[in-house]
Amino acid sequence: MPDRGGGPTGPRRISVGRPSRRVRTLLMTLGVLAVLAMVFVMFAGFWTDWLWYRSVGYSSVFTTTLWTKIGLFFVFGLLMAVAVGVNIWLAHRLRPPLSAMSAEQQNLDRYRMGIAPYKKWILLGVTALVGLVSGASAAGQWRTWLMWVNGVDFGQKDPQFHLDVSFYAFDLPWYRFLLGFGFAATVLGLIAATVTHYLYGGLRITSPGARATSSATGHLSVLLGVFVTLKAVAYWLDRYGLAVKSSDFKATGNWTGLRYTDANAYLPAKTILFCIAVICAVLFFATLWRRTWQLPVIGFGLMVLSAVLIGGLYPAIVQKFQVQPNEQAKEAPYVEKNLKATREAYGINGTEVQEYQGKSATEDKTKLRDDADSVASLRLLDPNVVSPTFQQLQQMKNYYAFPSNLDVDRYTSGKGADAKEQDTVIGLRELNLGGIPKNNWINDHFRYTHGYGVVSAKGTTADQDGRPVFTESDLPSKGSLGEYQQRVYYGEKTTQYSIVGGPQKEIDYSDDSGEKTTSFKGKSGVNLSNPMNRAAYAVAFGEPQILYSGAIGEGSRILYNRTPKERVEAVAPWLTIDGDAYPAVIDGRIQWIVDAYTTTNGYPYASRTTLGDTTADSLTAANNQRAVVAQENQVNYIRNSVKATVDAYDGKVKLYEWDTEDPVLKTWKKAFPGTVEPKSKISKTLMDHMRYPQDLFKVQRELLTRYHVKDATTFLSGSEVWQVPDDPTNKTGDAVPPYYLSMQLPKEKSQSFSLTTTFTPNGRDNLSAFMAVNAEAGTKDYGKISVLKLPSSRTVDGPKQVQSQFNSEQTIAESIRLLRGGDSEVEYGNLLTVPLDGGLLYVEPVYVRGGGLKYPLLRKVLVTYGGATAFEDTLGQALDKVFDAKGDTEKPPEGEKPPEGEKPPASEDPTVQEALDDVQQAFDDGQEAFRKGDWEAYGKAQKKLEEALKRAAEAQADVEKREAGDGKPAKPSVPHKQPEGGTKPDAGEDAAKGNSP
Repeated sequence: MPDRGGGPTGPRRISVGRPSRRVRTLLMTLGVLAVLAMVFVMFAGFWTDWLWYRSVGYSSVFTTTLWTKIGLFFVFGLLMAVAVGVNIWLAHRLRPPLSAMSAEQQNLDRYRMGIAPYKKWILLGVTALVGLVSGASAAGQWRTWLMWVNGVDFGQKDPQFHLDVSFYAFDLPWYRFLLGFGFAATVLGLIAATVTHYLYGGLRITSPGARATSSATGHLSVLLGVFVTLKAVAYWLDRYGLAVKSSDFKATGNWTGLRYTDANAYLPAKTILFCIAVICAVLFFATLWRRTWQLPVIGFGLMVLSAVLIGGLYPAIVQKFQVQPNEQAKEAPYVEKNLKATREAYGINGTEVQEYQGKSATEDKTKLRDDADSVASLRLLDPNVVSPTFQQLQQMKNYYAFPSNLDVDRYTSGKGADAKEQDTVIGLRELNLGGIPKNNWINDHFRYTHGYGVVSAKGTTADQDGRPVFTESDLPSKGSLGEYQQRVYYGEKTTQYSIVGGPQKEIDYSDDSGEKTTSFKGKSGVNLSNPMNRAAYAVAFGEPQILYSGAIGEGSRILYNRTPKERVEAVAPWLTIDGDAYPAVIDGRIQWIVDAYTTTNGYPYASRTTLGDTTADSLTAANNQRAVVAQENQVNYIRNSVKATVDAYDGKVKLYEWDTEDPVLKTWKKAFPGTVEPKSKISKTLMDHMRYPQDLFKVQRELLTRYHVKDATTFLSGSEVWQVPDDPTNKTGDAVPPYYLSMQLPKEKSQSFSLTTTFTPNGRDNLSAFMAVNAEAGTKDYGKISVLKLPSSRTVDGPKQVQSQFNSEQTIAESIRLLRGGDSEVEYGNLLTVPLDGGLLYVEPVYVRGGGLKYPLLRKVLVTYGGATAFEDTLGQALDKVFDAKGDTEKPPEGEKPPEGEKPPASEDPTVQEALDDVQQAFDDGQEAFRKGDWEAYGKAQKKLEEALKRAAEAQADVEKREAGDGKPAKPSVPHKQPEGGTKPDAGEDAAKGNSP
């Protein structure tokens, strides 16, 4: 035989297509490693979340949420898998014998033969897939479950069904979820059973004879009966759903609750359809005995026809022929229910509306001038304009930055009997990674880790150069706030993670002696000494250097989730967070104060609003952000139920109960016990800095544009609808933001820290109302909303008209044009509206940014009252002009200096008179230089002024000595004369009285 190359023992066997054992082992190893890597990635997310919650002391929130999600996932995932799996198994078990199959079914043999060896795995696979999807969907309903199982009564009943509000807020959402789940399980089970019956001969499409076996008919009829039964339950729940149904109502816009057609057409229609559905379901179940589709099909057709005629056509007829011809009379009783419920749900039911003339009846302008100083602390420093000024004057280092919008708070100035509360503009010097000299991983995350210090300024004044009068400044910060921990590890601009406390020192701040370093001593953050923690964070943050970097060692901790909003949202995921967290120095620490809300969209008859839209204004538009984060869903109940604090150094979060009567908060406290501390734990110093939240105020003012009316007829007519005016200081077309300032409303005896806004008639620019809320926490009137309603019989200028008046007056327009000379820019500050003796006082600071400066300075003040307008260097001058105050006609009391700008008294002594003439000349030169912006000449004039004052005082002292020796009465000494606006920064105290530039 020929040699076939097999050697002496026979032919050689060549193995084709089978990998060697080594390759198979390698592939198996790679597969196992890939699976382990995927598992570790999923584990890393879970593990880092657990570590973070444990580090902030809210591990119970993590575990409660986790176990709730797991429970819902397994329970509803298993129920769905069982529902589908049992129907597939039952359909297979009820298959006809093979001999009875038709030719059509015999053609399906190859399909049955193909899946026969794998039918158990297919069954498991299908049921597992639908179970996983359903379980994941159910896990997302953890809030709905917790609210249902922990819900407490509101103590208020709806006017239609007389059920407690908790039924609509807590129970109905859960029942609807169960109903939706039941529909999904029934439909999926019906589809699975139908397919199985068809594959195994229970159903026929083209074959002659019966289309379905009796077994298949019975099985599918039961499933259809279950479906129709669920539809009957849906009709019954829809009756209650009418109380929280939203619809468009041309008289009011968005509407929630029953109207005439709902109560007299839809409600009885739903009841009738419920009865028809129950009968139809019984007919489907009866096929178990009758084995015919005839009656169920007739019943189902009747139900569909009834849904069209009774549920659709009949209500349309009622609306067309009964409601529209006499809409106001028909809808009025339901509008009254909506008015009452909406005012209660949004906390505006206690709003005090009083008539306000809008025009002063006082002829004594001197009294009006005095009242203008006492009625409000007119804030000239706009926190939304002066951030660049803070940045330029107090940034100190490029790696520090201030937020684009500063905050307004109250701090006590002076000591003892002179102590008084001062509206203060405040901001933190936060970390700015963009200003680091060299960006790299070590610098960004180890060296530059925190900001440093508070910067604050008086809100009611500026110095002679138009700059803020700082009460806390420099680096390290020093001033009126005393000693406090100045390092800012947690802030609004701190969005990156930092690794602190290890071998790598952090840059604290720099001064003339060089860089100062520090090491974080707080207890926040997660310890990275554990290798598993490092590996988990390396995966979670996608940064492998965390795993092996030598900069991480014993004591290293990773800080993340560092903005106040992020931290409060994480520890209380059931709260809605206000868009403006603000800092305050409290008991030697910088604390971020965060307002939080409980909400629901299940308050019967209360109209809904979208928080993201309602809280937007010109400031949020300028910053390209929503005021309330991630709130596009509509709500119709809101309470500022929680106030939270976040320590700027160690990130500690505390939640304090604020609204002790809120049933939604009580429900969440039952779900997460121990997470919210009682209101009594709020310290006096913390209470002094709490305030009424802006976002809640914006929601309430939007509702009050329509719901200030209590009469249904007027509400339906729309004649009293207001609108929030556009911001007149810019051309964006966005709503004017509300403003904080201390002011005294009519009938009040003193100023209170308030949040204010204005209203104009719908579609017009004149003023219709002024709204203010007492924002001073801890006082008995906190949260009291007052609305001053202006007469509709005559027009009162609104903000836009006042701004137009400013811009169109010839002398003011010419002054603005001069201020814009060269490369200068004019910026308008907040247009403040203050009720004064029946009229309205408007005050607007005007800033100039130019002449090489990158920041705005206060240069002018616009004031108008009763048709009189002034545009002057100082608030005091503008008020004097508006009220015709003649300061130079009155002689000051003996021993006091004359008002600024007043001519010094004449003297008989030639030496004294010569010195006084020099004083006047130096003063005039200084004022001329100030108006021209010639600061060099201004400084020289101030020096000459001081020298002349000194010579005049010495000469006057000599005269007094000579006259005292002659036995003659001594003449008043020469007063120390200050130029307008003061000569140095501490002139701000006088400026606070109305004389600031």
